[in-house]
Amino acid sequence: MVTYSTEAAFHALADPTRRAVLDLLRRGSQPAGQIARAFPISRPAISKHLRLLRRAYLVRERREGRHRLYQLNPEPLKAVDSWLQNYRAFWQSSLTNLKAFVETEHAKESHQCDPKHK
Repeated sequence: MVTYSTEAAFHALADPTRRAVLDLLRRGSQPAGQIARAFPISRPAISKHLRLLRRAYLVRERREGRHRLYQLNPEPLKAVDSWLQNYRAFWQSSLTNLKAFVETEHAKESHQCDPKHK
């Protein structure tokens, strides 16, 4: 079993270009040249992004002839998702409490504005 570094995943995900590369790879494996053509930055810059994504184990690289194909590896994202789960629970609870508060206040205001209750 491979243990993935949440720190490395967060570092890789911090950059919008790397997130865009991952989004691109959700559609399937792609050669480095095709990935590079999708971005308005130099090919060496994309290579650096791919290297960092590879080191964070977010992408896998394989060679087919002269081409390097890159494929998304979603496994390290499970650690990120697990970390985020605590915040989802927090926000769900906070939003539920906010909804109850707003509904109670609305009911009070509606009750006070009702001419039958004046």
